[in-house]
Amino acid sequence: MRDPFAPKRKISPFNWLMNFDSWVDDGMFRFRSGGGELWESLTIFFRRFRVYGFKKALVELCCEGLTLGVIGAILMLALAKPAFEETDKNWRTQHEYAITFLDRFGSEIGRRGILHNDAEPIDALPDHFIKAVLATEDRRFYEHIGIDFFGLVRAMIENARANSVVQGGSTITQQLAKNLFLTNERTLERKIKEAFLSFWLEYNLEKNEILKLYLDRAYMGGGAFGAAAAAEFYFEKSIRDVNLAEAAMMAGLYKAPAKYAPHVNLPAARARANEVLTNMVQASFMTEGQVINARRRPASVVEREKSDLPDYFLDYAFERVKELAAGFPTNSLIAKTTLDPSLQKAAEESVAFHLRQYGEDYRANQAAMAVIEYGGQLRAVVGGRDYGESQYNRATRAQRQPGSTFKPYVYTYAVQRGYKPKQIVSGAGITIRGWTPQNYNGRRFGRVSLTTALVKSINTVPVRLASKLGRQPIVDLAQRMGVESPLTAEPAMPLGTNEMTVLEQTTGYGVFMSGGMSTNRHAILQITDTSGKVLYDFKKDGTKPVKVISEEATAAMNEMLSQVPEWGTGRRSKLDGIKTAGKTGTTQSYRDAWFVGYTGNYTAAVWFGNDNYGPTKRLTGGRLPAMTWKKFMTFAHQNIELRPLPFVEPEPVKDLVAGKSDGSNSASDPNSGLLRQKPLPPATADLLRKLITDLQEAQPLRPLTVSDAAKVSPSTTGVQTE
Repeated sequence: MRDPFAPKRKISPFNWLMNFDSWVDDGMFRFRSGGGELWESLTIFFRRFRVYGFKKALVELCCEGLTLGVIGAILMLALAKPAFEETDKNWRTQHEYAITFLDRFGSEIGRRGILHNDAEPIDALPDHFIKAVLATEDRRFYEHIGIDFFGLVRAMIENARANSVVQGGSTITQQLAKNLFLTNERTLERKIKEAFLSFWLEYNLEKNEILKLYLDRAYMGGGAFGAAAAAEFYFEKSIRDVNLAEAAMMAGLYKAPAKYAPHVNLPAARARANEVLTNMVQASFMTEGQVINARRRPASVVEREKSDLPDYFLDYAFERVKELAAGFPTNSLIAKTTLDPSLQKAAEESVAFHLRQYGEDYRANQAAMAVIEYGGQLRAVVGGRDYGESQYNRATRAQRQPGSTFKPYVYTYAVQRGYKPKQIVSGAGITIRGWTPQNYNGRRFGRVSLTTALVKSINTVPVRLASKLGRQPIVDLAQRMGVESPLTAEPAMPLGTNEMTVLEQTTGYGVFMSGGMSTNRHAILQITDTSGKVLYDFKKDGTKPVKVISEEATAAMNEMLSQVPEWGTGRRSKLDGIKTAGKTGTTQSYRDAWFVGYTGNYTAAVWFGNDNYGPTKRLTGGRLPAMTWKKFMTFAHQNIELRPLPFVEPEPVKDLVAGKSDGSNSASDPNSGLLRQKPLPPATADLLRKLITDLQEAQPLRPLTVSDAAKVSPSTTGVQTE
């Protein structure tokens, strides 16, 4: 036994390491042997559950199914989360407004919202109308759970047989989900959201409530939303009183309201109604004997002129009014907008003309345009080629890459940091983290001036500038100028890889037109209730413009951008006798083609492309977008006081004829040579309005409206009052 009072022996470092090594080896041995014994015990225990043959295959299948089910549940939850976020909105009341819209001159241009006295209960609707809708749109509506899987398979088989799309697989619930929460954008993300929202609607609403919401909110042509409004518009009768032939005609509108609108194409509407009657017989909702009279005596409609409403503008204005009216005491409102009917019509005709003439050649099926006047008034919005075919507003909602039209934000920041238009910069190649930007057609450049780099749209220069000056400050500047979409400061950002809308680009370039001040974009001038009480007035309640970029930077940018139509990529946009500035843009694989340009009076952005993000046939921003912009601007600048570009010497003024030297006009253009009427002087317009008011009070049996005065001076019955 060791003596406790004996002095302790010192353990050498070598002995200490040997002891530690022995302890580790012993621990590992015990862990391995103990683990082996435990594993053997578990193996013996689970051996009693071992199965063979068919039972083993079944167990393996169940195990794999459970694993895939857990993974699928996690994936479904991740996909469903964005869809269910849409339901956080007050979706039941977001459309419960009754709003009458006026143009800038005070003339009525359309209505939006649900008129409460027109919203008929589902039980009051004619049975034959309900059957016509269900037979055509969703025969198994009362049987499926939001998605009709049997109907989807049937539609796929029929489409495969016909080698084209002849049947749709969307249910009424899916269409309602799209109308309430989503857009018409054809993307996989939207379809996934639509599916989950359909299940959500089926779980939270009764079938009749879903059907009622669908019938009240579907667009049915002629500016009419909902079955009750359509019955009044087409037949001047209550929805309760429509007969079988009229019900069939209305049910046929849901598929393509523009194509089958009876006031536009009555033969097509009647042929479609006959198909609806056939659907009712095939669905066993009625017999051939019950529909034969409706076939022999098809419906007739009230004669009306073809609807020419600015529907895309109205949809945008409707959203703005709902934002402003959140705290108003009433939902029945009258909103005076900034829309100029003549400019709206000119924008629509310019877009339609170039799509009709050249769209097929360039494989571009859609286009969009937005126009802002000096001062921030939104004068025109074109959200697509046909509102009846698609109510999706590509000018205000579609996110597309702007391409080189984003570069002016980079150059603006550069000139604010001291760069000059004539300053020499390097156009040589540059590589950032393995990425090397290429110029159009693979061209290479050496040292060039800043103006040449912008006018010739050299890609390497803005990338180098952003890398040197910082990308985040450029993002911040673009957002101060009017870009509201989220932007990421990635290396390719200077070339326009972030997505934004046509309206945002119009707003951003409006800063150059405004001399460096914010564009102060607005679409609503005044909102009143039905008694005339003013609830909102932009002059008093609206935002005020603020300084965004310096005068020196504005002068430099206007000097450089005004050279793009002169000798750069936007030569097709040059206006005769009017100083023009702007920038073209073309994205990868020619998916998007842009031209954003401005004068001292107007800023407009034009986009051409496809809804499915498919590439065009080498369409660039210097072609159709620039031609469309020029055609519109030539008309817009007639008979108005021309404002010079800020800090740029104006060109000599010439007499202008719409479309002159356009290069895009031809004998097939029905509007070639159209002249814009000159607006009345302010004093004359005020006197005319007072005269109309006096006549209305003096002759109540024959009321006059501002539209009566339009017969004296079409489209210019007033002046800009905002």
